[in-house]
Amino acid sequence: MTTPPPALLIAGHGTRDEAGAEAFRSFVRELGRRHPELPVAGGFIELSPPPLAEAVGELVGQGVRRFAAVPLMLVSAGHAKGDIPAALAREKERHPGISYTYGRPLGPHPSLLAVLERRLDEVLGDGASTPEERAEVTVLLVGRGSTDPDANAEVHKAARLLWEGRGYAGVETAFVSLAAPDVPSGLDRCVRLGARRIVVLPYFLFTGILPDRVRRQTRDWAAAHPEVEVGSAEVIGPEPELLDLVMERYREAVAGDLRMNCDSCVYRIALPGFEDKVGLPQQPHFHPDDDGHHDGHGHQDGHGHHHHGGHTHSHAH
Repeated sequence: MTTPPPALLIAGHGTRDEAGAEAFRSFVRELGRRHPELPVAGGFIELSPPPLAEAVGELVGQGVRRFAAVPLMLVSAGHAKGDIPAALAREKERHPGISYTYGRPLGPHPSLLAVLERRLDEVLGDGASTPEERAEVTVLLVGRGSTDPDANAEVHKAARLLWEGRGYAGVETAFVSLAAPDVPSGLDRCVRLGARRIVVLPYFLFTGILPDRVRRQTRDWAAAHPEVEVGSAEVIGPEPELLDLVMERYREAVAGDLRMNCDSCVYRIALPGFEDKVGLPQQPHFHPDDDGHHDGHGHQDGHGHHHHGGHTHSHAH
């Protein structure tokens, strides 16, 4: 008898924006349609239904005992590093007999950079069709922002990779929450560097409250600086490249080719200003729609799943 492949579990961040939450759910359904050979389910860590626990329960109800979890996130911040592994460990206790592997976040990846370039072209149109015209364009890549410096650095890495070889005047970086520079400050910096034509590019997968905030702050800044041409690009969206990349991360996880980045993780390395985070155990994130028990099973101390004191990152269970 042929052993069925592990199921695919998609873990999302969550948003209070219903359109953004539905975009995630629709994306999960599309993955299921594209891959009928796999059970596919998805859930959120916070804010939106269904919770990740419900998605795991859905798979278990279908008879699944093995699955690979892929975080539908662009950077390795607190959710990807701690909340999701802790939640998965809790689900392993709720459903004895299941096993799972944990994949890595999505970006930066060449296929997503190609989508970002396409989003810029949509704004620029024929106005940057030549190398000389493109060299007049400065891009402001805006990430979510995190209290994790490693996550913020990944946005800067994406910006550099987007700039390389594409001929823009520059690709600067800003954040919409939790980290500096914010969007107005990022736009100010672009102008100080000589920019006269700027495109603000949100580094987000789907629509939501934070991408809307980016667009609003861009509009307000542009109204106060009529001498500068400012455009707003769309989010990445459920493009074929994103669907393919999730499956690439799934196959990595199944094969055990995880390549988790630990070199600058605040839970392992004492980075300036974040020394108190070294060795902190990761605990499951409470989801308001999760009706399961909340009795502290996810503290990780006895399971070795993601206890950053030892920092094994042993995401295969």
